[in-house]
Amino acid sequence: MTVGNGGERGAMAQSGGHVKTERGSYVRTVVTLDGPAASGKSSVARRVAGRLGVPFVSSGLLYRAATWLVEDLRGDADDEGAVLGILAERHVRLVPSLTGDRILVEGRDVTGELHTDAVDGAVSAVACHPGVRDWVAERLREIPGSFVIDGRDMGTAVFPDARFKFFLTAPAEVRARRRVGERSADLKAVAEAIARRDRLDAAQSAPAHDAVHVETGDLTLEQVVDRVMQALSGVGAV
Repeated sequence: MTVGNGGERGAMAQSGGHVKTERGSYVRTVVTLDGPAASGKSSVARRVAGRLGVPFVSSGLLYRAATWLVEDLRGDADDEGAVLGILAERHVRLVPSLTGDRILVEGRDVTGELHTDAVDGAVSAVACHPGVRDWVAERLREIPGSFVIDGRDMGTAVFPDARFKFFLTAPAEVRARRRVGERSADLKAVAEAIARRDRLDAAQSAPAHDAVHVETGDLTLEQVVDRVMQALSGVGAV
């Protein structure tokens, strides 16, 4: 993706966020950023999307939408079959935009209802079901146009054919210090929690074989974004 410090946003925005091929046509572009907890994926993805002039897609909203539906219909968040039955009965769509993602359920915008205590308390139970993860992946693949997305398996399970994949990582102690900086928490407790999360996510968080690895431990946020943009500039196209 050919980009420059001053022109990458305008070039992609003018092309609808698509990458220009050697023949002069434009194709849909998905940029994936994967990595372990607290590796900086979301912050980097938001800024990369901003520089490119394309939406940042938050897959977490779909997990919250699934949870909201379960809570709204008084389903059992621990019963995978019941959860999947509810999801099969409702049409849910994530609509990305430069100003923020929206979630539509049967055409109604419910984005403002997804960050409640009830959803917060049940989203982990809903998200752990393999069938729900498959449902989220299907909804993500339905999204039209170009965008930047972060997660743990975006470049492997969800968008294996994406042209531009990145894997961000940093030592566990660095990630723990970052998380403590974001929240009022004990460093040791956070480090232990991240270590547990790493063990649980080991299989899901394996990097794509064709992903560009970015070690973020000694870099500032803007330096990481610059590294990603530099890598994009060397692989082909706007």
